[in-house]
Amino acid sequence: MSKFAAKAISALFAVALGFLATSAIANTDNDAIAERIAKVGSVCVEGDDCGGAAAPAAAAGARSGSEVYTASCSACHASGVLNAPKFGTSDWADRGAKGMETLLHSALNGFNAMPPRGTCGTCSDEEIKAAVQYMVDSAK
Repeated sequence: MSKFAAKAISALFAVALGFLATSAIANTDNDAIAERIAKVGSVCVEGDDCGGAAAPAAAAGARSGSEVYTASCSACHASGVLNAPKFGTSDWADRGAKGMETLLHSALNGFNAMPPRGTCGTCSDEEIKAAVQYMVDSAK
C-alpha cells in the first residue's frame, strides 16, 4: 500500500470515528433534553378516564345553610364588614322583605362590596340559597 493510500485510509477512519462520536454525543444531549422537559404530572378531572387513577370525588351532598354560612359568609356577615347585613339582626328582616329571588340574585352575582358568591366559589346555587335563607331566618 502506498503512503498516500495509508494517509487517505487513516483520514477516512478519523472522519468516520468523528461522526460516530458526534452522533453519540448528540443522542446523549437529546436524551438529556427530553428528560429535562418530560411531564412531571397530569390533571385528572372528575368524569374523565384517568388511566386507572381515581378522579377526585365530588363533595358528598350539599352543605347546609349553616355550614356554608360558617365556612364562607360569617367572615363579613358576623361583624358587618363594609356594611354587610349582620347575622341575627333586623338587617335581614328588611332584606327578607325583598324576596328570596332578589336576595339570591345579589348573592350569586354580587352586590355592593360583596363579590359574586361571596367568598364561596365552590358553592352550588342551592348551597348559596340555603345560606341566604339561613341568614334571613336568623333575623330578630
